Amino acid sequence: MNASPELEKVVPQAEDFLPLLGTDHIELFCGNAKQSAHYYMTAWGFQPVAFAGLETGVKDRVSYVLRQDKITLVLTTSLVPDGPINEHVNKHGDGVKNVALWVDDATKSWKETTSRGAVSVFEPKVLEDANGRVVLSAIETYGETVHVFVERKDYTGEFLPGYQPWNPAFRAPEVGLKFVDHMVGNVGWGEMNTWVDFYARVMGFAQLISFDDKDISTEYTALMSKVMSNGNGRIKFPINEPAEGRKKSQIEEYIDFYQGAGVQHIAVATDNIIETVTALRDRGVEFLQVPATYYDTVLDRVGTIDEDLEPLKELGILIDRDDEGYLLQLFTKPVVDRPTMFFEIIQRKGAKSFGKGNFKALFEAIEREQENRGTL
Repeated sequence: MNASPELEKVVPQAEDFLPLLGTDHIELFCGNAKQSAHYYMTAWGFQPVAFAGLETGVKDRVSYVLRQDKITLVLTTSLVPDGPINEHVNKHGDGVKNVALWVDDATKSWKETTSRGAVSVFEPKVLEDANGRVVLSAIETYGETVHVFVERKDYTGEFLPGYQPWNPAFRAPEVGLKFVDHMVGNVGWGEMNTWVDFYARVMGFAQLISFDDKDISTEYTALMSKVMSNGNGRIKFPINEPAEGRKKSQIEEYIDFYQGAGVQHIAVATDNIIETVTALRDRGVEFLQVPATYYDTVLDRVGTIDEDLEPLKELGILIDRDDEGYLLQLFTKPVVDRPTMFFEIIQRKGAKSFGKGNFKALFEAIEREQENRGTL
């Protein structure tokens, strides 16, 4: 669960009729959850927590729960040849289905959001076992992404009722990931403001910042983005849409292969990006690379930083500054077969922004990958 005091910058315009305590978990629907779990454990250092499947009385699916500090991933695969999980994987490939939000009152959260126009996925329901009770409810968001509200104040178990502890012999060392910094959604042409309005009207979020095609563009492609945040700043959802360009943008490529709107990337925070990225790279995680010339002038733009430039250059880590400090960030290549979902590693040294100064170099790196795939 996500609750970083460093990022709890109150957003005055946000309405707190929907108090959110943090990101409870992120559930991905996968073609093979067992092998996906092994990848996230081996390459990313996530630790095994809980399991649901045939051994726990679940007949239609299997789920593995992994955790690193406050980040919880749930990897789910269907055990039957049809049904909603397989339909999701067939259409989208492996990807995020449920973005679960930790709340004090899942019933109130459902009533507040549905009364403001949210479409219900399921009404509040209680799950119980020997460790207590959990209340869940859920609403629809962009594409087929769902927000699940999780109330767990009366529960002492590792994850949720219906899961049993999972203790495999293999455990890889963690890599220093701390919490979910933000999650980015890609939506179709002209849909960004619709979903910005949804988060403002239905969930009480406020707009932190916006980027247009003048901010986020290269010679070939462009996109637009607005960042929405809840009142305490713990939940941040940038929303991207394509913009007109000479060639197909990364957002268009995503929508083509994902077959619609969905979660583009998960930004995970670290306190030492050099150590984290080094560990990830050594375990086979692939990152986007900007040209070495990026580092010739970067300190002219961002000023003095605490880190030596050479290891940042060697790892390809990007640097940007705002009025409150600076940040270090790096993006993986897609972590699934389709060119859709990826991760961002971010270390904030005071900065509250999202790396605007890196957009051009980053998107040129993405375009090189698109060119290799024949999709630019």
